[in-house]
Amino acid sequence: MINFNQPHLTGKEAHYMYEAVSAGKLSGNGRFTKACQAWFENRYGFRKTLLTTSGTDALEMCAMLCNLKPGDEVIVPSYTFVSTALAFLREGAKVVFADSMKRNPNMDAETLEAIITPRTKVIVPVHYAGVACDMNAIMEVANRHNLLVVEDAAQAIDSYYRSPIINQQSPLGSIGHLAAFSFHETKNITAGGEGGLLVVNDERYMRRAEILWEKGTNRAEFFRGEVNKYGWVDMGSSFLPSEVNAAFLWAQLENIDDIQTKRKALWNTYLERLLPLAEQGKFTLPDIPDYATNNAHMFYLVLPDLEARTGLIKFLKENGVCAVFHYLSLHSSEYYKHKHDGRELPQCDRYADCLVRLPLFYDLGIDEVKHICDLISTYYH
Repeated sequence: MINFNQPHLTGKEAHYMYEAVSAGKLSGNGRFTKACQAWFENRYGFRKTLLTTSGTDALEMCAMLCNLKPGDEVIVPSYTFVSTALAFLREGAKVVFADSMKRNPNMDAETLEAIITPRTKVIVPVHYAGVACDMNAIMEVANRHNLLVVEDAAQAIDSYYRSPIINQQSPLGSIGHLAAFSFHETKNITAGGEGGLLVVNDERYMRRAEILWEKGTNRAEFFRGEVNKYGWVDMGSSFLPSEVNAAFLWAQLENIDDIQTKRKALWNTYLERLLPLAEQGKFTLPDIPDYATNNAHMFYLVLPDLEARTGLIKFLKENGVCAVFHYLSLHSSEYYKHKHDGRELPQCDRYADCLVRLPLFYDLGIDEVKHICDLISTYYH
């Protein structure tokens, strides 16, 4: 069986984890935590970064930093993982769902004006499959209405937005006021199964972010010698990961260029081998707009309907390949459907019914990708 995913080990994870254990500093914010955070800030120009125990925790920190009040509205795509919405619901906000684009599952920026109200406070674009949302359009709307933008960049490590206006390439996660990344084992790099990163690009939120991260205390300032004692000064939680997780992540970061090169080779093999079937109208291939780069997080197909997708997944499974569907539209979920405002979101529902993800991970072989493509070709012929 070719699995859908398999976490990659570079070979240095156990070595660095042993170093962390030997140093006797396991609770986080030690050598490896600081090294990882500095790496992200130096490589991508993020203003401030804080490792978290998960991408969900990073999103929850974003929501807390937005200082929402009951009744405030947050615009979230319906075609996303539940954490994107949950983070803001926990703060008492009302989630207003946006539809996806027809060309890809990202938030349709052209629909935002129609759902903004005087109560809207935040827009949360999700860079699906690591492909950039139309950030110029989203930031223009946000700036006009004085809204915060939180980038859900869970899948978007090492991916960029190319601005068609100023001819500049910006790392995803560096454009909004705040951003969240995930290092879950299904992502391009992992912190040992779980992990995340909060990115703060607006200096107004930097000090409070660190306090929330340290369970509502100003302990980090104390350890830097900036205050002579520390105490409880704000809300917060246990968002800081262990030093062992940071050590695991460090081994992955050291090898990110190799990881990305291999993943892109696999992705491009899928594209080349499946293009003829796409041209015959059997399915639609992933869309990479001119303003986006491809970090090879995911290779997906969009089938004509639910029956077609079910048939292909069943055929691949019978032939030893695990292909899977992805999100169900959150506005149709059992938990939230009675709170949704009743608007139809046809593109989100289309992706929920028609999108299928093919295996893509570092240790997958090029020949295995060709085999999967041959099976798909056999299915359609």
